[in-house]
Amino acid sequence: MKPNQINCKNCEQPYDEGFQFCPHCGQKTNDELTLGVLFYNTISNYFSFDARFLKSFIPLLFKPGYLAKEFIKGKRLLYLHPAQMYLFISVVFFFIFSFTARKHTQFINEELKKTLDKENITIVDSLEVIKIDSLKRIEIREALEESQIYTRMTDAEIDSIVSLEKLPKKNDISFDFNEAEIDSLIKTNAPDSEIYKAMGLDKDDGWFMKKLYAQVLKFYKARDGGNILHAFYDTIPIALFFLLPIFALIIKLLYFKKGRYAHHLVFSFYFFSFLFTVFSIIFGVNQFWDIANWIDICIALSTFVYLMIALKRFYGQSWILSWFKCSIITFTFMAIVIPTTALIILFYAFMFY
Repeated sequence: MKPNQINCKNCEQPYDEGFQFCPHCGQKTNDELTLGVLFYNTISNYFSFDARFLKSFIPLLFKPGYLAKEFIKGKRLLYLHPAQMYLFISVVFFFIFSFTARKHTQFINEELKKTLDKENITIVDSLEVIKIDSLKRIEIREALEESQIYTRMTDAEIDSIVSLEKLPKKNDISFDFNEAEIDSLIKTNAPDSEIYKAMGLDKDDGWFMKKLYAQVLKFYKARDGGNILHAFYDTIPIALFFLLPIFALIIKLLYFKKGRYAHHLVFSFYFFSFLFTVFSIIFGVNQFWDIANWIDICIALSTFVYLMIALKRFYGQSWILSWFKCSIITFTFMAIVIPTTALIILFYAFMFY
């Protein structure tokens, strides 16, 4: 090392004396740790993020496609990075949504647990007193016989129901096994293996079927459907890390010659940030005031219009072509991708809640 050189305290690379910042890593050369330096760095870093966020937030809401276009042009320090904006807004959204999710899980658990309190329900309470004439009995028999292929009820069971003087209320959950037998096994503290056998599990069934029967029995005992819903909600943020790239892939297929996949991913990050912002406002307002259904419809239509304008500005095609491609993107994502993903998440939530 030359006599007039010093080593950077951060990266330990040599540089000439007189430099105010290290030419290798950018750290300040004479930066003694004082209270002023400590809080200045913290506050400056925070307000640097805050300033870029404010510069990005207004265009995100009112100038569809603008931020993505500017980012692709190379203006990547003036505005908040698309991935950073997406992560920040999604965290805010799921925090606000957690209050609604908690209400949903509590309500479902409370309603399902009512079906467990069978011992305290008298026969009079559990039956709906209605007078059944001969014509009504014929209608009931026809309905039961039409659904016999699904319910697998015998003719004798149908006869017993039709001959009732009072009809049972539909206030319980139906399971595809003999509930009375399962209830008796549970009350006698029978081992789970015996209960699984009564439910229909074969000894040759593999791990998957055993796990499925275990979860069904767990749900049957506790009626904790709210916990399944809670697990479903908890899995959504993870699923979005796959949904967003799929959304970008759909755009890539429709705009195959309009840039690399990374360009479409930038566009998708900003669009999803817009969606999360809108839904954060909606769920936040709903905590204090119920929004009318027509407003929800207008909001849904506004996101479609926003996407169409963003596609028009970002990719520079005609309005008709932008509307057509926006329709394809929306239909594919809403009618195929999201329902398929929801079923997968719901099944995962049931199997591992």
